[in-house]
Amino acid sequence: MKINFIDKFIKYLSYFTAFIVAILVLLVVYDATMRYLFSTGSIAMQELEWHLFDVVIMLGIAYTLHQNSHVRVDIFYANYSKKTKALVDVIASLFFILPFSFLIIYIGIDFVLLSFSQGEMSSNPGGLEYRYLVKSLLPLSFIFLSLVASKNVIENFKTWKSL
Repeated sequence: MKINFIDKFIKYLSYFTAFIVAILVLLVVYDATMRYLFSTGSIAMQELEWHLFDVVIMLGIAYTLHQNSHVRVDIFYANYSKKTKALVDVIASLFFILPFSFLIIYIGIDFVLLSFSQGEMSSNPGGLEYRYLVKSLLPLSFIFLSLVASKNVIENFKTWKSL
């Protein structure tokens, strides 16, 4: 596993996510305009907005960790030395992020397969079909998160060892 590949992949994933945000903004403006100015709307359009929002959130998880913008208790972490920060990040990734990610991937795959096998679709008339597509974001996003966490373990371990 090349670390550089993960960095490039997450960069392009963030570009894709930004593109989805732009589409989402246009859809919301269109939907709100149609609803409030022309008293018409579409259930499928609203569900598409929800699904695109899911794409942004789920794909943004790995990018957030990659950019070190995730939530943590900085009250202690901010005062740690660089070596201690690296060790804390290694421990957090190995004992929290990676096990949780593997659990979500394991459970999420069955979740998606069940949805696919049932041909799950929206229960709303005029709603979207193929709900398994949006549900597949759950394990997929945690695969991406696992890649970033693994890269961080390697980098932080090297940092910890060198200091």
